[in-house]
Amino acid sequence: MPGTHKRARVLVGLALTAAALTGCTAPASEAAQTPEAMAPGADAHPAAEATPTPEPTEPESCSRMSEISSYTDGLYWERHVPLKDFGAREYAQGEVTFDENGNPATYTVEPGDVEAVIAERLCAYPSIGSFNHVRIIQPGQVLWLTPDPDLPWIPYFGPMDAPEGFQQIPYQQAMDAAREAVDAGNVEAVRAIWNGTLRGMFENQETVDAVEKVVDSGDPDGLRQLFS
Repeated sequence: MPGTHKRARVLVGLALTAAALTGCTAPASEAAQTPEAMAPGADAHPAAEATPTPEPTEPESCSRMSEISSYTDGLYWERHVPLKDFGAREYAQGEVTFDENGNPATYTVEPGDVEAVIAERLCAYPSIGSFNHVRIIQPGQVLWLTPDPDLPWIPYFGPMDAPEGFQQIPYQQAMDAAREAVDAGNVEAVRAIWNGTLRGMFENQETVDAVEKVVDSGDPDGLRQLFS
């Protein structure tokens, strides 16, 4: 029948058209998997690159303490290896000043500071207090860190060659008074303490002559190194 054949041809055409449209509207995810859309050897779902975790770092510290030593049996001292400030920390919060070469020159003691921790911060030999002619450091005190090897230095606790039975307490009291006079800039008081008390406590004439030369000159740096 002519009408039947005509309807059959129309149905076949519609079916072919639908099939063609189905192929054109394939899901995008499937299209992405076609060989044309992927580079050879590419991963369809590449993993995100991991962000490297930085390695923890230890606080910088000195490899060894810089010591003060004497090459003249205790009269002239010098520091081996320049100091370095490794930064404020608990029990060492004070201010550091530096010399013209950038090396720590002084340290001002803060409340709560501990001498050994100050030494650790500055990589300095721990006896900072005795070098500064004190038994115990005090807040506000300015600690001198490096001796001038061309100027004499005398110890706080007694002369190097002090004989048995030496009167240590009067010596230390005189040293304390001399330190206070130096810090106050009172040169005449320093001279009076030296000539009236301390000079007679030293038996070594070389020491007496070296100290007397500085006391007579009134040099502030020399007096500071002797007594402050």
